[in-house]
Amino acid sequence: MTSKTRREFTKEFKREAVLLLESSGRPLMQVAKEFGIQSSMLRNWRARSHGLAGLAAGQGGTGKVTLPASPEQAEIRQLRRELERAQMERDIPKKSYRHLLGPAEMRFRFIEDHREMFLVRVMCSVLEVSASGYYAWRGRSESIRSQANQALLGDIRRVHAESRRRYGSPRVHAALQAEGQRVGRNRVARLMRQHGIGVRTKRRFRVTTDSKHSFPVAPNLLDRQFTASGPNRVWLADMTYIPTGEGWLYLAVVLDLFSRKVVGWAMRETMAQELTIAALQMAITNRRPGPELLLHSDRGSQYAAQGYRRLLAKHGMLCSMSRKGDCWDNAPMESFFGSLKTELGEDEPFPTRQAARSALFAFIEAFYNRTRLHSAIGYKAPAEMEQLAAAA
Repeated sequence: MTSKTRREFTKEFKREAVLLLESSGRPLMQVAKEFGIQSSMLRNWRARSHGLAGLAAGQGGTGKVTLPASPEQAEIRQLRRELERAQMERDIPKKSYRHLLGPAEMRFRFIEDHREMFLVRVMCSVLEVSASGYYAWRGRSESIRSQANQALLGDIRRVHAESRRRYGSPRVHAALQAEGQRVGRNRVARLMRQHGIGVRTKRRFRVTTDSKHSFPVAPNLLDRQFTASGPNRVWLADMTYIPTGEGWLYLAVVLDLFSRKVVGWAMRETMAQELTIAALQMAITNRRPGPELLLHSDRGSQYAAQGYRRLLAKHGMLCSMSRKGDCWDNAPMESFFGSLKTELGEDEPFPTRQAARSALFAFIEAFYNRTRLHSAIGYKAPAEMEQLAAAA
């Protein structure tokens, strides 16, 4: 393994870089970037080279640049400095014309944002503010920024707690924006990371399907078209089972694709066909959909059985089923159960089935449908999405 060698620069390279910087009128940082060197390095070369002695002394080598020694060289250096200042005085108004007539705070903000491009004292002169005033403002700004971060951190903790530690930074940010706060997503993420505010760990739930049966299966009419033009156009169905101290608790869910709202659900101690029928019947009772609603599920026996298919036919629903063994054909349902795993958030199994029932009910009806911000629908809650659709 070879060690990385430090890059060396000849006197000629340094001289040409400084000459280009001073003749082009472009910002120092831009020129440094073009040559792949650090801006501080180019700044040092410029400061040490204005007499050209040392840089012009030889075409090779990497020795230090000597300062000018003669009166002529000193005069050249002074002229170059005056030229540099004149160039800055020319360029600063081009970039700051919107700030020239603004309040002092606006001009201070411009100076702060361009410190790496122009000298502070020159910007203060051009913008007609004092350097001492700028540095005093800068100190106050840092204090104000710190206070603002503390206030924002309090709001972040509140939103995170209200979500029962279920929200990561994207949803915390969306919730704050919904409250009217203008704050950047990266800032929220940084504060959460710095203060150890994170989401709960995933619980291991299992998704179950039994496709080894003799019932007929429907074609994949949905074909991964995971959008809908309105509520009650496409429903998705799936089931899972949850460990408790008393054994498994089985959960079947029906989800509206448009709003991602859970429109039907059922919980039972067994995985019988009655479980999926009960969830679908709840959805039908609650929503009263029109004919030709598309209902997509996997091809498990609970969804292919005659009783379930008869209920679909009775209400004029179209049946669609995933391809064998392909969970991504029902990806939004997978996403829902993924959220359930993450956000229900217990490290140990529920002690009883009733404890699991209570937690699942609260999650679905109080949190997920009404409050939880969903990325697939623009960080809105499912209930809000449906209200917007109804008002349109």
